[in-house]
Amino acid sequence: MNYRDLGKTGLKVSEIGMGCEGFAGDKCRNAQIFFDMAQQNGINYFDLYTPDPEVRASVGKALAGRREKFIIQAHICSVWKNGQYERTRNIEDVKAGFQDILSQLQTDYVDVGMIHYVDSLKDWRQIADGPVLQYAKELKEAGLIRHIGLSSHNPQAAMEAVKSGAVEVLMFSVNPCYDLQPANEDVEELWREANYEKPLVNMDPERQELYETCQRLGVGITVMKAFGGGDLLDEKLSPAGKGLTVNQCLHYALTRPAVSSVLAGAHSSEQLQTCIHYESASDEEKDYALAFASFPKISWKGHCMYCSHCAPCPEQIDVASVTKFLNLAKAQGTVPETVREHYAVLSHHAGECVECGACETRCPFQVPVMENMKSAKAMFGK
Repeated sequence: MNYRDLGKTGLKVSEIGMGCEGFAGDKCRNAQIFFDMAQQNGINYFDLYTPDPEVRASVGKALAGRREKFIIQAHICSVWKNGQYERTRNIEDVKAGFQDILSQLQTDYVDVGMIHYVDSLKDWRQIADGPVLQYAKELKEAGLIRHIGLSSHNPQAAMEAVKSGAVEVLMFSVNPCYDLQPANEDVEELWREANYEKPLVNMDPERQELYETCQRLGVGITVMKAFGGGDLLDEKLSPAGKGLTVNQCLHYALTRPAVSSVLAGAHSSEQLQTCIHYESASDEEKDYALAFASFPKISWKGHCMYCSHCAPCPEQIDVASVTKFLNLAKAQGTVPETVREHYAVLSHHAGECVECGACETRCPFQVPVMENMKSAKAMFGK
């Protein structure tokens, strides 16, 4: 298992994590099975958004005796009322819900306290100016949560939260179909079939800016909906008009800026094992570029996907990394210190490009690589 920094939190998290969808399976007996598999395979990060008391209790039992082996991302503002899940901003319900998390999980702290499901600017501003964020800060000050997070599907709301400096971890929906959709406060628009009837071209700029801003500010992204609820794996259901593999979806998410862990929403031990296989999969199994280039409904023409199909460079320039740092700098209109330093330690730089054009002949997306190298040289000075 590979581990990544979770932004600036100081936590090292497994790049494959667990969503909680499968914990409820087989009358919650899956929770024990999943945590056993996780420990055996090096998974140390999981998300628990559901307030279902049976699921929470089953996770608590599965964690018994090994709490310190796992990093918990649990959601405040997600509560159980009248036998069903509710999202709430009522501070008394929020407090009671968090105390229930600690009780059911049999722990005295949560690593990441996730402010649950913030998909509108109005909602974020009410949270930021009201008791919910204040309560999260109090929990952190008391050591009951170690870091404050926020979950969202809307890049506009997420961006404002990230820029506030209050949020250290962002849980966000990342996949190659949702990334083309413009910001919307209605999450159902992400998978509404009508939104994919017209050809879609390249990533939504607000989503790209969000990922790059998180990278710059040191906010770690944990990914939900990497498989689009499973639709992306089925050619008949995929909005792209072509099915992808689990490895391709995981690799796409893990190559986005700031992404630390993909929370695999497996419903069975077999599905979780398939996600774990990513760690031993070949480069060919992970490669998504040729599949993306053949999407009948979506075009990524001219957009660098950091897929490294342009390699090998005769001058040994890591073109994908140079382009990623260039895009990070362009997004800011300047060169942040961290980006400059990361660029500086590359073994070879854009200024070494001899403009042979071999990279452009290999690129599935017709990216103007040589122009990007010229821009990077001008931006970074070498």
